[in-house]
Amino acid sequence: MAVPWVTVAALLAAAVATVAIGIYGVRLARTTSDFLVASRTVGPRWNAAAISGEYLSAASFLGVAGLIAKYGADALWYPIGFTAGYLGLLLFVAAPLRRSGAYTVPDFAEFRLGSLWLRKLAMVVVVVICALYLVPQFQGAGLTLNILLGVPGWVGAALVGVIVIANVVGGGMRSITFVQAFQYWLKLTAVAVPAVVLALHFYGDDRVVGSSAPPTVDRETTVEISTDVLVQVDSRIEVTVYGTVDDEPVGGRIALDAGTHELGEGTSLILDADSPVPVVAGAPTIDREWASPGGGLGGTHPMYQVYSLILATFLGTLGLPHVLVRFYTNPDGRAARLTSLTVLGLLSVFYLFPTLLGVFARLYVPQLLITGASDAAVLLLPGSVLSGIGGQLLAALVAAGAIAAFLSTSSGLLVSIAGVLSTDVLRGRVRDFRIAAILAGVGPLILSLGLVSLDLSRTVGLVFAVAASTLCPLLVLGIWWRGLTPAGAASGLIGGGVLSLGAASLSIFGIPDRLWGGWATAILGYPAAVSVPIAFALMIVVSKATSSSIPADVGRIFTRLHAPERLGVGRDREQEL
Repeated sequence: MAVPWVTVAALLAAAVATVAIGIYGVRLARTTSDFLVASRTVGPRWNAAAISGEYLSAASFLGVAGLIAKYGADALWYPIGFTAGYLGLLLFVAAPLRRSGAYTVPDFAEFRLGSLWLRKLAMVVVVVICALYLVPQFQGAGLTLNILLGVPGWVGAALVGVIVIANVVGGGMRSITFVQAFQYWLKLTAVAVPAVVLALHFYGDDRVVGSSAPPTVDRETTVEISTDVLVQVDSRIEVTVYGTVDDEPVGGRIALDAGTHELGEGTSLILDADSPVPVVAGAPTIDREWASPGGGLGGTHPMYQVYSLILATFLGTLGLPHVLVRFYTNPDGRAARLTSLTVLGLLSVFYLFPTLLGVFARLYVPQLLITGASDAAVLLLPGSVLSGIGGQLLAALVAAGAIAAFLSTSSGLLVSIAGVLSTDVLRGRVRDFRIAAILAGVGPLILSLGLVSLDLSRTVGLVFAVAASTLCPLLVLGIWWRGLTPAGAASGLIGGGVLSLGAASLSIFGIPDRLWGGWATAILGYPAAVSVPIAFALMIVVSKATSSSIPADVGRIFTRLHAPERLGVGRDREQEL
């Protein structure tokens, strides 16, 4: 395939800038505190940009627009939930967590409940959440470079993995703070400029959003089916097919009747100009249905899906280790609160633009709805709508933003894993941090090459469900309820973790749709509505039953968590080299 030189230049520029800024940060990283929490000297504005940079992952940059293009109004709960979670952080977690003086979430667990074995359990949960979150970042990198450059998917994943590991090994939190702050503004520019340009183009177009017609292609379009897919059509259409349809070989013109049809791997589907587009099964076939809420996100029990998604995204943010660790870098609790408030503003601005791009993808690249590969919408939109150098420049800008999304989020996740492994498994030295970072990066990279690739936001949504079912109740109850005990915390971590992680694993491996249906598939695909209440209930009930093991100094601990720093009741834990 012919690759525009501007796209290659943009990808190289984003990667070189990331490495260069990381090298600058390496010069300032000397102590363990630098590597783990940037010596707690990051101001609110800088930290907010860095948090936004690492938080806006592949799921935000590519996945949100893809899901909106596919499912419409109900998919808006993804960006809303991703943003609103920071309101919970602002109100309930940010300042007390910073005042604890801990370095990591397991460190907080030991500080709050005085249990070394609970700290080890929390460490395992942190590693699992971050490793699962890394997988879609690497998969997204492979998808992006495959679409843009035509290279195999593993090449993109490996390149991003090497850059991220090198940056984290070199300078830890101190280094990636500079990188992530820069990458937020790059990602905002990369998503905002195409959205504004396409909005101006749409303003002069005669297309209508939310009509009673199905999506259509405006020119003859060939779609290559890379894996078996079930599609549905609203009314009979004629297409040209070379491959298999409903397990029958086809080599020419056929009619697809209303209903569902299976397109086999390796099939080529040719749509005439102005032809309606089949959509992946479960997605709305009519634009009016797509624009109206209530249809869910494919499959049965749509309202359960939506409410479970809301719970996962709202509460999952409170339990994401790579987000929580950044609040340890603030100088004090007041700065942590101001950081959360600033992040709310930055994310609210950003998510306006993927929402617009999702609408435009439905209008201008509806062929993506056939394969379900809607994560590619943001990458393909500029070149599909605008011809010539203008479209190439916009596509190059989007490519740079996509790479920034993978690099920034992966860096934060890797720091979180390396931080807990180096302090809880190894001896906590800088050398141990570097060893842990290498090991923690290689594992998820290998895992990403062998798993089923769901929509990026769907995969991340499952990870949010795990975080909401484990670390969220630990932090919320640990900060606000004196009655929490080590046994209660452990029961919630294990119970919520087994339920949510089991459901997420089955979904990632593509098992529910093959073996079950109805409520079983809905709960396994969106487990938070079940696993989160159970996790909270287990922590409360078991803590009540083991109330004799409430830490004796819980009053002092709560004073430290909630009293203003100026009273001088607490101090940070220091770590030696």
